[in-house]
Amino acid sequence: MKWRIVRADPAGNITLFVLDPVPREDRALLAARLMEQPQWGAEQVGFVCPPVMGGMGRLEMMGGEFCGNAARAFGMMISQEHGRVSQVMVEISGCSHPVAVETDWQAQTAFAQMPLPQVIRPVTVQEIPCILVEMEGISHVVVEDIAPDITFFRQAEKLFSRENRPDAYGMLFVNRAEGRMTPIVRVFSTDTTVWEGSCGSGTLAAAAALSRSESEGEFRCTLVQPAGTLTAEVTRRDGRIVEATLGGSVTLSEPEEFSE
Repeated sequence: MKWRIVRADPAGNITLFVLDPVPREDRALLAARLMEQPQWGAEQVGFVCPPVMGGMGRLEMMGGEFCGNAARAFGMMISQEHGRVSQVMVEISGCSHPVAVETDWQAQTAFAQMPLPQVIRPVTVQEIPCILVEMEGISHVVVEDIAPDITFFRQAEKLFSRENRPDAYGMLFVNRAEGRMTPIVRVFSTDTTVWEGSCGSGTLAAAAALSRSESEGEFRCTLVQPAGTLTAEVTRRDGRIVEATLGGSVTLSEPEEFSE
């Protein structure tokens, strides 16, 4: 079998797009094989599919989760296919509506409209106060001023029962004073856990958590992550988040072929 692959680099969160149709039941195994290939250094895999909600393209992530960085990069790819138009509407797994992506080819950046957080609430992990941000397709635990720790991350999984767990969950180790964040994400259906170069939905979750004391106006959050920098902006009205965007750099490879 042969598959055409595009390697996307949205702020260091290396994502592979499989351009050819792959049956849903075969995706986990193919994603695992692709992520093993050292030439790509991939952190995640998405599968290009026909649109079902009127978008200009559809991307389904390897575990059916939502990914903001993948949305931005996929929007850049669709923009390129349509003559580098400045705005496209794309569909992403884990999101119930098409997502608007604005591209700037001169700056090599893409900004995506993001699904709004559904729940933002305090939780504790090993008696450490954290903020849980639940979004469509993924939930994140935001913790400040704690060194990245896989054991601490695994303890947070106890927050989710099998009945209510999301498609994926992440932990965001935030150093607010330095403007830095280290993300780690687990996708349940593929049983993969990755220290990510950057995390789009995580950056938005961090912005939501850090702005929770704000009641009105725009809150902009730029976080330096291990392999790239992302900016999230949320708009609050009466304390509620009513709009959210995520942006940063994106580069795309030419299609390559993978066979086995």
